[in-house]
Amino acid sequence: MSILQFFTLLGALGMFLYGMNMMSSGLQKVAGDRLRKFLSAMTSNPFKGVLTGLGITSVIQSSSATTVMVVSFVNAGLLTLTQSIGVIMGANIGTTVTAWLVSWLGFKADISILAVPLMLLGFLFSNSKKDKHKNIGELIVGFSLLFLGLSFMKESVPDLRQTPEVLEFVTSWAAHGFGSILLFLAFGTILTLVLQSSSATMAITLIMLSMGWIPFNMACAMVLGENIGTTITANIAASVGNTSAKRAALSHTIFNVFGVVWALVLFTPFLALVGKITEVVFGLPNPADEGFVVSDSVSSTSTAALYGLSMLHTLFNVINTLLMVWFTKWIAKAVSWIIRAPETQEKEIFKLKYISAGPLATPELCVEQAFDEIIHFAQISKTGAQYAKDAINETDSDKFEELRGKLVKYEEISDRIEYEIAAFLNGVSTEEISEKTSIRVKLMYKIIGELESLGDSGETISRILSRRNINKKTFDATIVKNLNIMADAVAMAYDVMIHNLTAAHNGELENITNAYNAENKLNTLRDNFRDAVIGEIDNSGKNYQISVYYMDILNEYERMGDFMINISQNLEQGFINK
Repeated sequence: MSILQFFTLLGALGMFLYGMNMMSSGLQKVAGDRLRKFLSAMTSNPFKGVLTGLGITSVIQSSSATTVMVVSFVNAGLLTLTQSIGVIMGANIGTTVTAWLVSWLGFKADISILAVPLMLLGFLFSNSKKDKHKNIGELIVGFSLLFLGLSFMKESVPDLRQTPEVLEFVTSWAAHGFGSILLFLAFGTILTLVLQSSSATMAITLIMLSMGWIPFNMACAMVLGENIGTTITANIAASVGNTSAKRAALSHTIFNVFGVVWALVLFTPFLALVGKITEVVFGLPNPADEGFVVSDSVSSTSTAALYGLSMLHTLFNVINTLLMVWFTKWIAKAVSWIIRAPETQEKEIFKLKYISAGPLATPELCVEQAFDEIIHFAQISKTGAQYAKDAINETDSDKFEELRGKLVKYEEISDRIEYEIAAFLNGVSTEEISEKTSIRVKLMYKIIGELESLGDSGETISRILSRRNINKKTFDATIVKNLNIMADAVAMAYDVMIHNLTAAHNGELENITNAYNAENKLNTLRDNFRDAVIGEIDNSGKNYQISVYYMDILNEYERMGDFMINISQNLEQGFINK
């Protein structure tokens, strides 16, 4: 093999991987909101979880993306550990679709002939003004690059039959019985770890098999190794996650390793079953027969080997899932025993709840994850507002200072959460996302800014009360009663805002009339209370300084209503279900 041929092979591999990523990205963006709704099908029923994982992976063509997504959802608390195990099992089955596409279109139908014309079609779609058409164009170009890369890989791989000495050296590695099986299993594992793509390793295995480099049984051993190597991606994603995320990733490893163990124990009869099914279903020679040899890349023996390998990949994952799906609770218990939660796990309120495991492999779903964090941010903000109400009613100076300290801390928390979500959204914005998602990201920046302002308002109220105390002034029962009415109206406005955020997140927001009603109520209360206190100052000479503190708090509560209506209006611009 010349140096140019070697680098051509590496370049072809890079083209294959780039095409796979591009196709996956295009599929994710085309799926868009439908993918988010499909995720809602994840339930405590392991079988539904399996179907969910299978469906998502079949759509986005990446089991790694699915498993990383699942780890992030477990980290966020959106999925339980038991639910995640079922989804990961389904993802393993879903990834076998890629093997069939490659073995059929890439080797037998030779889709590379149509790849260049398809790229023209993809280019035309990508120049469309419609966002959906652009995403379809990306999908088509990625699909074309994938099979062009596969075609170049096949062409740049040398024919070892022309160099018998090298062929003999390679085949000698397969002459050590069960030791060779373990050797090729390890090779498949390491290659998948390096490439970070089981699909790419599967394509390389199919090429080696079709070129007659390795026998069918050694190719099968490589496929088993790939199932172990592919678990590393989820473990990397979980390394920065919480305990639950690490357990979900470990369950993926346990599931695949267990499958490889039983497949190795029953290696000969399992291959015989695969060979028989291939022979019966496709009417081809049995690739598991002792005298089976791939003569050349276009023969029926090559087709039998390729289909047999894809059949093994599918059968392995289906059987393994059917065996293990009954033991999801036991797997959950095992990983919980292996990875134990710290005995004293202090909960930091400023720590992000939904995006602490880092960005997902699916940018469109990153936005959904950030939205979950925004809803969580709104709930934290409401808690701060309750502390402001408690401070208004507190007469004990020590307890008041304790509440004031909490409000100052919540203001700092708001700043921190706003920064963290904004940083996460910045990372999402650098990825390829649809135009609709891009608009929503911009609106989410505005929403977190309004939520941060709500945190400032709570601290502002505490400063007003602190100045009142320094000047040794107190509110009478009427003022306290009115401020409580105002605080309760703000709490109701918070409930409306959080309801609208949740409805928008679920695609169920139809209008924001409730937000306008809540805002109008706050404005009316503020105006009535302010007019009343001004009248009292004019008529009875009520203490002016106390009235100023009172009106300042009323105005701050009314400003909080403004921030909340701004959030609902932002939802109306980009998230409403029209």
